[in-house]
Amino acid sequence: MKTRRSMTLAGMIAASALVLTACGETEAGQAQGDADAGAAEEGTDWSDCTPGEQSAEVDLAAEEDKEISIAAFNGWDESFAAAHLTKYALEEEGYSVTIEGFEAGPGYTAVAEGDIDFLMDAWLPVTHEDYIAQFDEQLEASGCWYVQAANTIAVNEDSPAQSMADLAEMADEHNSTIVGIEAGAGLTRQTQDIMIPTYGLEDWEFKISSTPAMLAELKSATDSGENIVVTLWRPHWAYDAFPIRDLEDPEGAMGAAEVIYNFATAGFGEEHPEVSQLLKNLVISDENLASVENVMFSDENYGGENLDEAVAEWVADNPEFIEDWKAGALT
Repeated sequence: MKTRRSMTLAGMIAASALVLTACGETEAGQAQGDADAGAAEEGTDWSDCTPGEQSAEVDLAAEEDKEISIAAFNGWDESFAAAHLTKYALEEEGYSVTIEGFEAGPGYTAVAEGDIDFLMDAWLPVTHEDYIAQFDEQLEASGCWYVQAANTIAVNEDSPAQSMADLAEMADEHNSTIVGIEAGAGLTRQTQDIMIPTYGLEDWEFKISSTPAMLAELKSATDSGENIVVTLWRPHWAYDAFPIRDLEDPEGAMGAAEVIYNFATAGFGEEHPEVSQLLKNLVISDENLASVENVMFSDENYGGENLDEAVAEWVADNPEFIEDWKAGALT
């Protein structure tokens, strides 16, 4: 179970340099057209991307070189989910695929230097902007696949609160408590430094603990029908595992959502045009991402073990996903 990420310091905090989280990093192209076709370019508006906009049917059998390597970021569940889904899709077509785990910096370096073919968890425009600027011409964007990567404050589905602005008047209903994760997480600092004072919650207890402890309290509360307020982020499997929803954030205290991109080593699209097109076809909805992560990482399922087997089980229940992906028909 991950303890990472504890996410992006978006908004006021995110304007600074990359922020270290509990597992080492924070969290989450180009404008469609030139950027997706070539190297990363300085000054690109990375917030402007529509997943699947460049979709087309792929013929993976047409490629002779079927050795592919993918970097995934340690502790980032969606990174391994996307990588293992891609591995499954390629291995169906006779490819040999390896997935290697990295911290973000070494992962970008490996892709930029051509030791790894691509990574699938670039958070832009804030979290990973320094890496994109650093490696620039050594990388090429290969489409984006998720546009709601964000810090959140979540509650049980039947909580009376609809907005973070409601909480100050609903202290009794929520035991005046926000359950958080690791002390060093960007999400924790975002909540403590921005969200709490923005919404006048200084008198509430902000229970800083760990990601597993927060999830345990979330499970206990939802199982027993009690109200609970937790710090969370999208994407996360908890949205599939528990009856929860995000509170609205009218003041933008948790920062803006980011976009998740694929980046390959420069020239990959020329050497592997069909695999590159497959990456551009990828679109993962909140529902599908939470569902596959739940199967892969929740304790009630595979608990982060046997990830290939977990993905195979998910695909067996969702066979249309791989079919639509290869056909360029994901939405």
